Amino acid sequence: MAQSSPICDFGLKAPDFALPGTDGRIWRLADVAGPRGTLIMFLCNHCPYVQAVLDRIIRDARDLAAAGIGVAAISANDPTGYPQDSFPEMQRLARERALPFPYLFDESQVVARAYGAVCTPDFFGYNAAQELQYRGRLDASGRQAGPADARRELYEAMVQVAETGHGPREQVASIGCSIKWRAA
Repeated sequence: MAQSSPICDFGLKAPDFALPGTDGRIWRLADVAGPRGTLIMFLCNHCPYVQAVLDRIIRDARDLAAAGIGVAAISANDPTGYPQDSFPEMQRLARERALPFPYLFDESQVVARAYGAVCTPDFFGYNAAQELQYRGRLDASGRQAGPADARRELYEAMVQVAETGHGPREQVASIGCSIKWRAA
């Protein structure tokens, strides 16, 4: 069942974290923060919404890095029910797709809860002061990639954040698969 992210809570501070990356190191928020802002993405391997746009996410992450935006992806799905989202499978995906950002595993799901992540993909765009400025979608894509000329909403919003410190007031929520929470 598709889930959509809530609207942007402007100014909310980015929670810190210390999570293992597929590259073997532990990453903190300060390690991924860019000089002009930070994009934290909640992704996973198996979600058809993520699979449909992974090429666009990679493209935008590269372009945003050039604009001074640090980028990281976090997978918080419970791999018990979704083995495709296990850490070894995350490592395989990161290697095969040459992800240009750290891909981190939130096994305890504490970080996903701290951010208020609800779906994959779920995007959190912060300014240089780590204040939330974007909680919208990548573009008009859904379970299938949108048109090749779809407006790059996430990219445009984060360039605006890099240049002004503020995100657009009008944002369209991201939609995707719900985060697969562990049984209580």
